[in-house]
Amino acid sequence: MAETLLKPLKAGLIGSGIQASLTPAMHMTEGAAQGLDYDYELIDLVKLNASPADLARLIGDAEARGLAGLNITHPCKQLVIPLLDELSPEARALGAVNTVVLKDGGRFGHNTDWWGFAESFRRGLPQADLSSAVQLGAGGAGVATAYAILTLGLRRLTVFDREQERAVDLAETMSALFPGASIAAGSDLEAAMKDASGLIHATPTGMAKYPGTPLPPELLEASHWVAEIVYFPLETELLRQARQRGCRTLDGGGMAVFQAVGAFRLITGREPDAGRMLAHFKTMTT
Repeated sequence: MAETLLKPLKAGLIGSGIQASLTPAMHMTEGAAQGLDYDYELIDLVKLNASPADLARLIGDAEARGLAGLNITHPCKQLVIPLLDELSPEARALGAVNTVVLKDGGRFGHNTDWWGFAESFRRGLPQADLSSAVQLGAGGAGVATAYAILTLGLRRLTVFDREQERAVDLAETMSALFPGASIAAGSDLEAAMKDASGLIHATPTGMAKYPGTPLPPELLEASHWVAEIVYFPLETELLRQARQRGCRTLDGGGMAVFQAVGAFRLITGREPDAGRMLAHFKTMTT
């Protein structure tokens, strides 16, 4: 009987070009399974003919309409920070926010991207050798995956990015947070892969808009594990090539689901059923 007395819960996702996002379906389906009247909307800058400069207005409007929380995606994860009242330690360390809880007149910023990757990796690549890894990509996603893998105990990380300065910045940031690990920007990918036990891919390469592989497939060896963040499609060319060579692989679906698990928990105050959310995600992507 108490369930019927719950007031409707509203949340949304702010980003650019997000019409294909699976996040609303993941949130609302899990909410319905828990007996919540949960509405989750897309606040798409493209559809609204808006720009990141409108972010303050959009968040204010969400508050005025009674939204309980917002997910934040490209290109607003850093831009949202000055508009918030408090940051979680992880969001502050990463300099990026993907979840904002709107509560008691306050705006509380969190980052569930890193936890999403960490939880997916822990479940999907158990007993992975964490002595050394190469990461491709030092953008917003790369910051989250680096933080996650170092939290899991990686001892040596070599970061590559088309913009060398970004790789250097990421290495410096993570070195300060994880002084016990060896973290550096790389310059020789072939040599780094020979010394690595695994590869983390954190660039858009492999998405429908950006086909191909982020490195020459011949650099992959059977001893490597390969962790992907791209989840549309789930079977990227990188993963296909890696499996052909006998690598243990992790697709990007788990990160997508577990960041939503974390966001659902923060926005609703309820514990989501991660297994149910994973199963639902698979029905939408296979």
